[in-house]
This record gives sequence, structure tokens and C-alpha cells, in this order.
Amino acid sequence: MNLLEKEALIRDAAETLELESPEHILKWAIERFPNITFACSFGAEDVVLVDMLQKISPSTDIFYLDTDLHFKETYETRDRMEAHYGMKFVRVSPKLTLEQQAEQHGEELWKSEPTSCCNIRKVEPLTRILGKYEAWITGIRRDQAPTRANAKKIEYDVKFGLVKFNPIANWTSDDVWNYIREHNLIYNPLHDQYYPSIGCEKCTRQVLPGEDPRAGRWSGFEKTECGLHK
Repeated sequence: MNLLEKEALIRDAAETLELESPEHILKWAIERFPNITFACSFGAEDVVLVDMLQKISPSTDIFYLDTDLHFKETYETRDRMEAHYGMKFVRVSPKLTLEQQAEQHGEELWKSEPTSCCNIRKVEPLTRILGKYEAWITGIRRDQAPTRANAKKIEYDVKFGLVKFNPIANWTSDDVWNYIREHNLIYNPLHDQYYPSIGCEKCTRQVLPGEDPRAGRWSGFEKTECGLHK
């Protein structure tokens, strides 16, 4: 399918898919784009989509970006999910180790230039892995941040050059947690400790009562996204 055909498909499907369930969207996406992958960060939204995918298409690749800076609870969640579903997540690593990054860019780059750190440890690895696929699935929701407010259920990702599916874009946090509880899903225990959005340990803090759910990410910087979705 060439770019013009993909754009026509997206245009025709956007309105229809908006009204469909996440499960329907996942089935529709996999049928039309078998060379598809899901980007998992082991957050609440992503464990929901992992569960759906394991029921719909367990052979679909699911990868995660291993920045080498995740919380131990995140790695433990990964291990528990692999054991529960009998599957393996595809590990995608940065080209630079933390030691090499420190040598080339200085110690603790995340403190001085968090965007540069995200580019090295997230954006470049994501670009590399997505180059192997024609479509990808994400767990972003419109109410997570202003930068995500206009996310469609299906869209063309100009930045990475492939079709992007956001099956739970219109879900609320309550929708996510209702699914988790109803299906008794494994989830990151940090969510129970006031971490609604979990990134790298160096750049994520607890969220205080009344704060925006993403206030714990890159606290003290005018930064709200790591660059994967904007």
C-alpha cells in the first residue's frame, strides 16, 4: 500500500473508527496492517492494550524502549506480564550506554538537557524500531495532555512515516482503571503511590493532590512530552 492509498484509507476510516471499541479497532488495524507493532511503556493504558492484544493477536510484536533508567517497579511489571501471558516483549535499547552518554554529553544529562536525553534514549531508538513496520499502536488518551487533545483513533504519523492507531484515545482514566479492575490485570504498583504517569526514574516524581496528572514528568522544566508523540 503506497502513501496515497494509506492516506485515503485513513481519511475514510477516521470517522467510522471513532465510534468503535478499542478491540474492534485493534482487529481492524491488524487485518489491514499485519506488519504492525505496539509501543508499551507498562503504564495503565498500555497494560490494558497488552491484554486486548494477547486475546486478539498474541503474535503481534510488542516492544518497549529500555532507557536503562526505568524504575525497578517498571521492570518487575514487565517480568510479571511476560510470565502471565507467556510472551516476551521486544527490548529496544539506545545506541549509547549510560557511560558512553556521560562521556560524550556530560554526567546526568537528564538534569541539564532532558530533551537531549530523551532524544538519545527514546526518540532515536523509537525511530529505529518503527522503521521496520508499516503501522503502530499507542496507548495515548486525549485528556492526558493538551498536546494529545486532537489525537484521532487512526492517523498518519508524519514524524515517523507510518500509520498510527490510538484505540483508547477517547477513554478517560476511569475507563482505563475500570478495565484493569474488571479483568484483574497486572499493573505497575507505582500507580498506587501517586504516580499516574510513569517515565524514567530520574525524571518522574509523585504527583501532589490537585496537580495535573503529568505534573510529575520533567518537573521544573517546560517540557511535557518526551518527543514520541509530538
